[in-house]
Amino acid sequence: MVRKSTILIVDDHPLFREGLKSMIVGCGKYEIVGEAETGEEAVLMSTELKPDLILLDISLPDRNGLLLVQDMKRSSPESRLMVVTMYSKIDYVIRAFQIGVSGYLTKDSAPEKLLQGIECVLQNEYFMDPSISHKVIERLTRSPQRGGSTGTDVAYGTLTSREQEVMCLLAEGLNPRQIADRLCISLKTVENHRSNIMNKLDLHSIHELVRYAARLGLIDVDLWKS
Repeated sequence: MVRKSTILIVDDHPLFREGLKSMIVGCGKYEIVGEAETGEEAVLMSTELKPDLILLDISLPDRNGLLLVQDMKRSSPESRLMVVTMYSKIDYVIRAFQIGVSGYLTKDSAPEKLLQGIECVLQNEYFMDPSISHKVIERLTRSPQRGGSTGTDVAYGTLTSREQEVMCLLAEGLNPRQIADRLCISLKTVENHRSNIMNKLDLHSIHELVRYAARLGLIDVDLWKS
């Protein structure tokens, strides 16, 4: 018997998960091994199940989408990641690929695109929703002067992985105490990270930090506003 590729679905909407399962199981090539509603559940289940593919919504209530992608890459590094979401902000899409996703699909895409994307990603290829791919190409082919991101990417690269994590949480609106509790580190450590971040990036307020993070695509500004 040919082994079926295993898939973990991560989405906080039960009806959408049921729709995904119906399409995926119906084609007969894949096995759904788990479902998670939160980022915390997703990390635990990916660690235990080690699925071939994780279908991931990046707008979960308990975790920043890009931070969750990084968490999933650490918890199950061999799993391929495909984002399935309603958000299509181009900077966000680009950043998602930069940190490790192999596919990106919007939820209003045709069902056949989902199956096409799953097949591509499981064959170690990349897949991007056709409705946004031309916009991504346009953004990537802009000159540095027009795109305006080359310098900020260099500065961001000077941050440690922990500082990058703290930066995203600050940009999401969490205060230092909440970040300390989330990351299981001391309040003093968070404050030190925040000071280092502001110095390295030459930022002077949380408002500037939020704008910087949104410009890099580290957060979706629409999600932040909500």
